[in-house]
Amino acid sequence: AESLKSSLPILQRRDDSGRLSVCSKLCYAIGGAPYQITGSALGFFLQIYLLDVAQLDPFYASIILFVGRAWDAVTDPTVGFLVSRSRWTRCGRMMPWILISTPFAVLTYFLIWYVPPVEQWKVLWYLIFYCLFQSLQTCFHVPYSALTMFISMDQKERDSATAYRMTVEVLGTVVGTAIQGQIVGGAIAPCLPGDLDVLDNSNTTLLGSDVNISHISLDETKRAYLIASAVICVMYVLCAAVLFLGVREQEECGRLKTEPMSFFEGMRMVMGYGPYVKLVMGFLFTSLAFMLLEGNFALFISYTMGFRNDFQNILLVIMLSGTLSIPFWQWFLTRFGKKTAVYIGITWAVPFMILIVCIESSLIVAYVVSVAAGVSVAAAFLLPWSMLPDVVDDFKVKNPDSSGHEAIFYSFYVFFTKFASGISLGISTLSLDFAGFVTRGCSQPDAVNLTLKVLVSAAPVVLIFLGLLIFKTYPIDEERRQGNRKLLQEMRDSNQDSDTELGSVV
Repeated sequence: AESLKSSLPILQRRDDSGRLSVCSKLCYAIGGAPYQITGSALGFFLQIYLLDVAQLDPFYASIILFVGRAWDAVTDPTVGFLVSRSRWTRCGRMMPWILISTPFAVLTYFLIWYVPPVEQWKVLWYLIFYCLFQSLQTCFHVPYSALTMFISMDQKERDSATAYRMTVEVLGTVVGTAIQGQIVGGAIAPCLPGDLDVLDNSNTTLLGSDVNISHISLDETKRAYLIASAVICVMYVLCAAVLFLGVREQEECGRLKTEPMSFFEGMRMVMGYGPYVKLVMGFLFTSLAFMLLEGNFALFISYTMGFRNDFQNILLVIMLSGTLSIPFWQWFLTRFGKKTAVYIGITWAVPFMILIVCIESSLIVAYVVSVAAGVSVAAAFLLPWSMLPDVVDDFKVKNPDSSGHEAIFYSFYVFFTKFASGISLGISTLSLDFAGFVTRGCSQPDAVNLTLKVLVSAAPVVLIFLGLLIFKTYPIDEERRQGNRKLLQEMRDSNQDSDTELGSVV
């Protein structure tokens, strides 16, 4: 693999000043697509798949979603710790993790979307393969996230590469939503009218008579999910190959060799650093808000608004809007600062979240809200990964004798975001279960519709404002960030001069 990689110097071009070529940035950015492609497919469709296709009880579906994400969250700091202790190889320190985990992650992802023939084993099947996939995805994503610190020592280049990455990642969510939505959307099995529809149509949301006359069988729907997952698996492998062949990992010049620390020492170091804790907790609340919206929007569109045959197109509009907004937010944070971008970008969607639950069901309004929500989704994607390197740099300035801990910082951030995702999925599915959700029903009780409105509007709005209150205390502003940049450059120059003098003496 190394000989193949070394034979492609054009993809890995970097000039002597440390600037990355556009091609290198694109190859790096493409490596982030698998996480978002699979994440958007799972986030938007797994809940509705478990309820309507696998036909699991909502309680068991909530157990699968919550345990899977909780397990995933636990593996993040563990993998981050193991990566931080990994030895440097000819391929780098992060790349071997990415390369080895890819084939196993692809296999387990495909099996998530297969309905086993034995009814009694369904819950265990989905729980095992969902947890396995999340663990293997962690072995890919944590090293990839930490790779940001090793593609260039220049802060501006890292910010630029991060903007490329976020654009491709949001595009990845578009691709994941489009593949899953369009393939599956053309093979939706008919809903099953129940007693609720017969006894009290006035108190439920009906989904249109065209659904009931559909001739699509449940087996065709299952087959469509498998086809979509196979296409996504192929894209996963291709993106991983581009990343491996197109990006050369750099070992930081002048890095001090420190003794490896234990897992708990690393955790204490990270969680005891104030700016990092404030950044992570702020984004924890805002991430939870958007995850609640993401996890329940398909059900809200299908049942509460009554657009069962349009939900996949509405989700696609959200992702397209987000993709087109990334360059704007990159310009905005460069021009006005990252904290200002947080306040404006995250709150942009709030009025539209309120609007969509306060008016009569309207397909036009649904699309307008989707476009507006996509703008905020772009900010929510870009800003955390643009601000994390600033915290790591700030830590290096305050702790010049400590090094090699980038993966721990990134893994704990991923841990908290995935923990938030597990909480959102578990709460959502349990809430729907308590409200009386009817699996594959043509209509839902009023309590379910009210619950969905809370999950896509009221709860996210409250969480967004809590997150922004925490951001008020985040101390790294533009002045401090630029000061850290100069200090780090002076430290690198000093270490390089020391190494040169030592080499001359030897």
